[in-house]
Amino acid sequence: GSRGPLPPLLLLWALAACAARASEITFELPDNAKQCFYEEIAQGTKCTLEFQVITGGHYDVDCRLEDPDGIVLYKEMKKQYDSFTFTASRNGTYKFCFSNEFSTFTHKTVYFDFQVGEDPPLFPSENRVTALTQMESACVSIHEALKSVIDYQTHFRLREAQGRSRAEDLNTRVAYWSIGEAIILLVVSIGQVFLLKSFFSDKRTTTTRVGS
Repeated sequence: GSRGPLPPLLLLWALAACAARASEITFELPDNAKQCFYEEIAQGTKCTLEFQVITGGHYDVDCRLEDPDGIVLYKEMKKQYDSFTFTASRNGTYKFCFSNEFSTFTHKTVYFDFQVGEDPPLFPSENRVTALTQMESACVSIHEALKSVIDYQTHFRLREAQGRSRAEDLNTRVAYWSIGEAIILLVVSIGQVFLLKSFFSDKRTTTTRVGS
């Protein structure tokens, strides 16, 4: 028979329980520094690593991903952002590192999202032969829409943070340029005053000598 609507709390619990395991972190990476993270992954699990440099320097960083045997699965130098998907070939601890060792004085702010596994079906009966009920189909559609909204919100927050950082950097440069211009104008003005004063002093001396 038809099923009644799910209670709101039960629906929210179902949406939260179906999410795959993920690590989403924003951290500071100092100059001449390297930061590594470790994740225990089972064989055959599909994983996705996505990262983006939010602030600092030329917004670039080195990234390296290794399997439990130390074999390099992914390596990129001075990337602003990238995404890499792989399937674990064996059980063990996988390591991925971000390096800012090529920078001598600029620290970076790095965001990464490491997703392990895929979302299980929202309902145990979702893979059955018979069609889903209208309520189940609506829940699945809402769930997919919410995941898209979360992804868009994350990317918009990153863009906003990066844009704010660039605006603040530009504002600082404009402020320094304005201070430099003010100092130059002040020096030129003082120089002109002393030059004119010296000119008129020499003119008065010459006139006095001629009168004598």
